[in-house]
Amino acid sequence: MKTTLNIIVGSTNPVKINAAKNTIATFYPNAIIHCQGVKAPSLVAEQPMTTAETKQGAINRVKYCQSHHDADFYFAMEGGVDLFEHGPATFAYLVIATKNTLSVGRSASLPLPLSVYQALEQGEELGLVMDRLFNTHNIKQQGGAIGLLTHQKATRESTYTQGLILAMAPLLNPMLFESH
Repeated sequence: MKTTLNIIVGSTNPVKINAAKNTIATFYPNAIIHCQGVKAPSLVAEQPMTTAETKQGAINRVKYCQSHHDADFYFAMEGGVDLFEHGPATFAYLVIATKNTLSVGRSASLPLPLSVYQALEQGEELGLVMDRLFNTHNIKQQGGAIGLLTHQKATRESTYTQGLILAMAPLLNPMLFESH
């Protein structure tokens, strides 16, 4: 008999839902996986502009899912930007939870052109700025800025999946991560 795993993702974006499903499938290849995206409020700006705000948005989304749905795993991914010493970059905070455990991870950072960052500071959202620059439509539900700027060598989904696999470590090794 195959194990069935129920997953709730704090987003209806197909890129995020696929990343969550692919992550669980990596660790549970023989499981039947039911993965559902739901609208979960981030309670932060539509375009988070700091590391702290981005992280909080992902945590808020996963906690909403935990309190409103019954599942084996809860996932949330929040993309944001920040201005670092080396220049502006975009990244995501990735949160995976069970009923009792919460693990926070972060994706790799993608350097952004200063002109893109400045548009974000003026209140625009990254996906819309990239659509305008590259003449695309709804890129955030496809390869994202990552796909465009890396000439499709990396995508939002591949970056999320890699970060989520790493964020699974505390859930896979609870005895090593429990507080003393």
